[in-house]
Amino acid sequence: MKRLAWFTGIILVTVTLLVGINMRVAYLERPTSATATTKTLTIFNWGDYIDPALLKKFEKQTGYQVDYETFDSNEAMLTKVEKGGTHYDILIPSDYMIQKMKKQNLLLPLDHSKLTGYQNYDPRFLNQPFDKGNKYSLPYFWGTLGIVYNDKYVKADEVKTWNDLWNTKWRDSIMLYDSSRDMMGMALAANGDSINSKHQADLMAAKGRLDALMPNVKAIIADEMKMYMVQDEAKIAVDYSGDASIMVDENPHLHYVVPNGAGNIWFDNMVIPKSVQNKPAAYAFMNFMSEPKNAADNAIYNGYATPNQAAAKLLPKATLDDQQWYPKQSVLDKLTTYEDLGPYWTEEYNDLFLEFKMTTKR
Repeated sequence: MKRLAWFTGIILVTVTLLVGINMRVAYLERPTSATATTKTLTIFNWGDYIDPALLKKFEKQTGYQVDYETFDSNEAMLTKVEKGGTHYDILIPSDYMIQKMKKQNLLLPLDHSKLTGYQNYDPRFLNQPFDKGNKYSLPYFWGTLGIVYNDKYVKADEVKTWNDLWNTKWRDSIMLYDSSRDMMGMALAANGDSINSKHQADLMAAKGRLDALMPNVKAIIADEMKMYMVQDEAKIAVDYSGDASIMVDENPHLHYVVPNGAGNIWFDNMVIPKSVQNKPAAYAFMNFMSEPKNAADNAIYNGYATPNQAAAKLLPKATLDDQQWYPKQSVLDKLTTYEDLGPYWTEEYNDLFLEFKMTTKR
């Protein structure tokens, strides 16, 4: 990614606008002068995770210039921040990663007196275990892990629970998302164990369940899953609700379901790193994204569920009534956020999932 370069003492500014798939605002080098820093907001976010029109609106409304960079995993984001020397003003990590970054003293506590839209958020999505009292974060999007199925080949009552995936009827029919935490979590939930288990016996049992699922697995992939499911390349997939919404929009035969019972509810939240270069701009962005109209526009663009209850009122009634994306509270009550497992148990999850992926199908 290219950023904007401001060379102290030399009047030389080279700006190249990169228009890509994400329509990101990017520049040659980061700002190096105090003057440039006060005019720039640098955001580190997931790819294609904000309506580009909102970035332009924010710039026009506030006068700040946005430098937008992306990451493809929480771990990649953390590695870059840990190395130091970063210039990010806003990060958007997931629940367990926020918990981990708090422990590592990488986040700046929020001054709630500077937050103008806090009252717009649904109380259900505040005060979560990973950030009690929202001392460090504000909700950005939330969603679930679930099952996408194609009604050409699968009936709705055939995929009501995680355990339904093990039906021999689905041999060579299922695509799994390439994520150790999610797939181990799915297997733990199928076994009736905590998706945050730190018991070796539970993890070995979950690994055994995944091994038993292998005959049904067509592929273990990541973002390309959306394209394959839209093109009818598989009957079933395990993926996130936001990805599923894109699939469903592009193929009317696809549907998404949150399996009955235990599972994962996730949150991506806005945080300010301790290395923040432009604190006023960071608060300005948080407040901008907390405005109902902006949050609603972002939800429409991305397809993810908004935690902003004032924004939700601006969404089409059909969207809010669609339990694929906004499940009933009775369903949400059974779901759990991921917790920071610590280095030892994180490695155990990763190693067991890697062993599963290396299993030869017979």
